[in-house]
Amino acid sequence: MKLTAMSRQPFLGVALTAIAAIGISDFVPLSQRTVITALALIGISATLLICRPNLIGTYLFVFAGFFLLHVLQTSATAGLSLASLLGERPRMITATGAVVSEPRLLPNGKAVFLMQLSNVELEGVTRPTGATIQVRWKGKPSLGDELQLFGMAAPIAPPRNPGEFDMRSYLVRRDVHRALFVHYPEEGVLLRAGGGNPILSLAQRSRNWLQSTLCRGLDDSPEVKDFISGITLGLRHQTPEDIEEPFQQTGTLHLFAVAGLHVGIVAQLLWLVGSVVGVSRRWAAAAIIPMVLFYSAVTGLHISSVRAAIMSAVFMGGYVVERKPFTLNSLSAAAVILLAWNTNELFSTGFQLSFAVVGAIVLLVDPVTALLRRPTAPDPFLPRQLLSKSRRLTDPVLLKVTQNVSVSVAAFVGSLVLLFWYFHLVTPVSLVANAVVVPIAYAILAVALLSILAAAALPGFSLIFNNTNWFLAKLVIGIVHVFAQLPAGHHYLPHPPGLGSAKAKLTVLDLGAGAAVHLQTRNRDWLFDCGSQRDYDRLVREYLHTAGVNRIGALLLSHGDAQHIGGASKLLLEMPPALLIDNPAPDRSSIHKRLRHLYDERALRVIRPVRGESFAPAEEVRCTVLHPPRNFSASMGDDQALVLQLQFQSGPTVLLMSDSGVATEKALLESASNVRSDILIKGQHHSGVSGSVDFVRAVQPQLIVATSCDFPRHERIDDQWADDLREKDVRLFRQDQTGAVEIRFWSDRWEARGFANGETFRSSNR
Repeated sequence: MKLTAMSRQPFLGVALTAIAAIGISDFVPLSQRTVITALALIGISATLLICRPNLIGTYLFVFAGFFLLHVLQTSATAGLSLASLLGERPRMITATGAVVSEPRLLPNGKAVFLMQLSNVELEGVTRPTGATIQVRWKGKPSLGDELQLFGMAAPIAPPRNPGEFDMRSYLVRRDVHRALFVHYPEEGVLLRAGGGNPILSLAQRSRNWLQSTLCRGLDDSPEVKDFISGITLGLRHQTPEDIEEPFQQTGTLHLFAVAGLHVGIVAQLLWLVGSVVGVSRRWAAAAIIPMVLFYSAVTGLHISSVRAAIMSAVFMGGYVVERKPFTLNSLSAAAVILLAWNTNELFSTGFQLSFAVVGAIVLLVDPVTALLRRPTAPDPFLPRQLLSKSRRLTDPVLLKVTQNVSVSVAAFVGSLVLLFWYFHLVTPVSLVANAVVVPIAYAILAVALLSILAAAALPGFSLIFNNTNWFLAKLVIGIVHVFAQLPAGHHYLPHPPGLGSAKAKLTVLDLGAGAAVHLQTRNRDWLFDCGSQRDYDRLVREYLHTAGVNRIGALLLSHGDAQHIGGASKLLLEMPPALLIDNPAPDRSSIHKRLRHLYDERALRVIRPVRGESFAPAEEVRCTVLHPPRNFSASMGDDQALVLQLQFQSGPTVLLMSDSGVATEKALLESASNVRSDILIKGQHHSGVSGSVDFVRAVQPQLIVATSCDFPRHERIDDQWADDLREKDVRLFRQDQTGAVEIRFWSDRWEARGFANGETFRSSNR
C-alpha cells in the first residue's frame, strides 16, 4: 500500500501520538507536578491552536490530553478506593450490584463474572461505591442481573508458576482489584433479572437466539456446536482447550475472535441487500453503520470486533459524507476511539494483536501481492482480448490465490513478535494454514448468515444450512489438526536468556498437594511427575510452553497418586516422551492402571528401576534410585514412592523425596544409602509426618523445598517443624509462600529463587 499524505489520513498521526502519550504516562511516576505539567501542556497547545492552527500544536494537544486521561483512569479510581477500604486481608462483605460481564462456568459448577457494585456493606456499615469486582458464585446469573451477594472479599492472587496467566495484572488494567468468593448458592440473591444496559441486554438475547438457531440439529456433535458458536459469535469460553490449542499452534486462533473477516461478511451481505433494494450508496452506508456496531455488541464487545466495527463505521462514513475512505485512516480512527474510551486497552494482548495484524495486512498485502504476481501476471501492456482463453480463465484464480497467500504472509509478519512474546510460539505453518482455512471459514460464516435468514420463514432450509456447516466445521477442525502435527510447523521458544550461562535448571512447580519438577539442560528436558489432570491443563502445559519445551526426553512417575500423575495421559498424547520411567511397585491406583494400558497401546519405551539402579538424564546429571527396593510393596502409596538422587557434575546433589514419610526415611537410613544432599525437595506424607530429625540430620541439606497448602490439613507444613529447621540453620522454601522454585546450577555454584515472593538463596551464602 502506498502511504498518502498525512493530511489525507489525519487519524494516523493522532493514533501514534496517543499511543506514545499513554505509554510514557504509564511509566512516569504519578505526582502533583506530573498532573500540573500535563494541564499546562494542554493549555499551551490549546492557546496555540486557537491563535494559529498547526500540526505540531495539534499533536501536542493530543499528547497532553491522552497523557492526562491515562493518569485519571489509573489513579483515584473506584476500584482503588474499595481496595483501600477493604485492606489487604480477606473481609466478609455484602455486595449489591449488576453483572457486567458474561458469566463463565467453571468445571466445579461455579460461575465467574464481573459485577459493578452500587453499594457494599462492611461491618454493619453500608457505603455506596461504583467499583467493579470479580465474583465466584455457584449460581446461575446472566448479564445485566442485579444481585446481592454475601462472601469473602480478598486481593486477587498473583501467578505462582512461570507461564501461569496473570489474572491479577489483567484485572488491574480494568480497575478490578478484589475478588468476592461466595461459598454457598443460597448466599446470593437475585434482586432483578435482565437489568443493565438495554442495548447490551437486547444483544445478549439476540446472541442466545442466534446460537440456538445456528446449532439446531447438531446436538449429537458438541465439538462442532462449540466451534460454530466460537467462529460465528465469538463465544470462545465455550470452546474446549483441546480444540483451541491446535488453532493456536497453526496461527489460526484468530478465527474465534470476531474481527474484520466476520464484520466484513456482515457488511457485504447488508450492502448486497441494499443494492438489490435500490438504496443509494450513501443511505446504504448510513444504515449499515449501526447494524455492524450492534453485531459487535451481539458478539460480546471484544476488542477485535469493536475495532472492526468502528473501522467499518469510519470507512463507510466516508461514503456518507461523500469522501474517499482510506483503510489505514479508518484503522487509526478505531484505535483513537478505543483508547479514548479506555487507555488501558493499549496494554491488552487482544488490542495489540488485533491492530498489529490488521495494520500489517493494510501495509503489506499490496506489495507482497505484486511481488508474488510477477512470475504469473500477464504483460500489463498486452490487451486482454489477445490473451488465450485458458489464460483468461486461470488468471483470476491465480490472482485470488496470490492475494490469499499475501494476506497470510502479512498476518504472519504482523503477529510474529507478539505471538512469541505472549505465547512463546512461532508458527511457520500458519502461512499455509491460513491460506487453506480462511476461505472455508468465510464459507461457514456465509452459510451461517443464510441459516439465520431462513430460520423464521423456512426452518427446513435452516437445518440444511446447519448441516452444511457441520461438514465445513469438521473439515476445518480436521485440516487444522493435520497442520498442527506437521514437524516444525510450530515451535515453542523460551524468552531470552533461557538457561543463560547456567548448565542446568530445576523448576519445582507449585501445584498445592500435587507435584511436577522439570529438569532442563542444554539439550534435554525431563519431567518428574506432571500434576493432576486439572493442574496439567491449567499450569503444567503452559509452563512447558513458556520454557520452550516441544518434546519431553523422559517422564518419571513417582507413584500412583492422582495429584502427581493424573495429567500423564494427556501429556503422553500431546508430547510423548522418548522414555517413560515408572514405579515398579504394585498399587491399587485406577489412574496408574489406565496409564499402563496406554503404555501397551502406544508401544512406549518404559523402564521400571529399583534401588541401586541409575541412569543419566543428561551428560551433566546422574540419577540414582534410592527407593523402593526390588519386590517392595506397601499398604500406602506414599510409602512406595520413588526416591531419586540427582548428582550434578562437579556440583551439588539433589534429593527428590516425592510424598515419602517417616517409614521410607527410616528404610533409607537402615539401607545405608548415601542420602547426603545439598538440596532436599519433598512433598507431604498422607499421615502429615515427614522430614524426621534423624533423616534431616543424615541429609544435611543447605536448602529444603517443600510443598504446602491449607487443604487438606495434612498437606500443610507444621510450623514447629519449620522453626526447628530455622534453628538448625537449614533454609526452608515453603511453596505456600514462594510459589514455584527455580534452581539454577553452574559449575561452581547454584542459586534458588521463589517465583511468587522473589526470595533467593545462593550456595555461597552458606
